[in-house]
Amino acid sequence: MFTGIIKIRGTVTAFQPASGGARIVLLAPFASPVERGESVAVDGVCLTALPLDDDAFYADLSDETLQRTTLGDLVVGDSVNLERSLMLGDRLGGHIVQGHVDCVGTLIATSPEGDFALYRWSYPEEFNGLVVPKGSIAVHGVSLTIVDPEQGSFGAALIPETLTRTGLGEARIGGRVNLEFDIMAKFARQLLAPYVPGSPR
Repeated sequence: MFTGIIKIRGTVTAFQPASGGARIVLLAPFASPVERGESVAVDGVCLTALPLDDDAFYADLSDETLQRTTLGDLVVGDSVNLERSLMLGDRLGGHIVQGHVDCVGTLIATSPEGDFALYRWSYPEEFNGLVVPKGSIAVHGVSLTIVDPEQGSFGAALIPETLTRTGLGEARIGGRVNLEFDIMAKFARQLLAPYVPGSPR
């Protein structure tokens, strides 16, 4: 379980294809070393971390993960958003994020507003019912608030801290991102589906 609040970024130091998946090695300057089997969100994808030393860990990626997320696009030297899983007593500063990516979206527009910016991403229209004004969404693991949703796209206003700390300020039009829709919205859609004609189940 995560919150979508990114405190550090890591660096890909190795990416090794393997039969049935791949292995990724990350430099991760956390305040304390990761423990074997700990969950770490990498660009919003929950992975099982296996420590190498105090500042690095590796994780194995299944074909499902490579196909459903952007992790297969990574190369050595890329920076990624990292978040360790919640501990009891931690602040829930963003929203509840599982690290289970629903789909990949694409950055389609940016509009700088001084030190701030308004970004817009597209997403598969099958998820339209999960995108609502002022709702939450995780973009590359970053907790954002949806603004101006349309069929197949949504906007988000990014503050300077988000632009610099998460790397979203380096994003380019056409760049792919991992999207996880709000778990509360997914539960609501599932519960209401039997009563709404044409709703996905």
